[in-house]
Amino acid sequence: MKGKAAPDELALDVLRKEIAACRICRDAPLGGADARLPHEPRPVAVISSKARILIAGQAPGLKVHETGLPFNDASGDRLRNWLQVDRETFYNPDCFAIVPMGFCFPGYDAKGSDLPPRRECAPQWRSRVMSAMPQIELILAVGQCAQAWHMRTERRKNMTETVRAWRTTLSSTHRPSILPLPHPSWRNTGWINRNPWFGEELLPVLRERLGALLG
Repeated sequence: MKGKAAPDELALDVLRKEIAACRICRDAPLGGADARLPHEPRPVAVISSKARILIAGQAPGLKVHETGLPFNDASGDRLRNWLQVDRETFYNPDCFAIVPMGFCFPGYDAKGSDLPPRRECAPQWRSRVMSAMPQIELILAVGQCAQAWHMRTERRKNMTETVRAWRTTLSSTHRPSILPLPHPSWRNTGWINRNPWFGEELLPVLRERLGALLG
């Protein structure tokens, strides 16, 4: 944390409480009354004063909404396998901050897939959350929404090209460092199979980097 201000734990507690009480996607929905959430909001985020790694995901799924625990589903199992960390380490806020682009489960579309993160959430909270965690050294940008916000002009024209350029992204002068990842959803199994370089080249470097930061 050389050259960075230490996080203010009291300010973080206030921020956590404000996020937990947030109801903007219920009280001011985009697109009219039919765009309301199908449930009472339950913001899910792990904001840390010590973690050096931030997992920036998309939005909670239904199981995460029901349990209040981020990545507490099959996608989380795959993500933890990618990272080679156990649940105890993954859910230790001294190791990982976990802050999705949308804090609440957005519901399903007509095909039964999770809707994208609500558009109200990131403009309301993202910059403030990032400013509150100056100790973060590595951001794992999981999925296109997280990549769009955190990578800005470094993002490529699609997710495959964005992740494929991971070496360039990771070695850039951007701080914190950013490593783009596909979403670990089962829906991306075909993508993973078609892109063996992801497991053969990217994941070993990711695990090495995590080992250094967690050690």
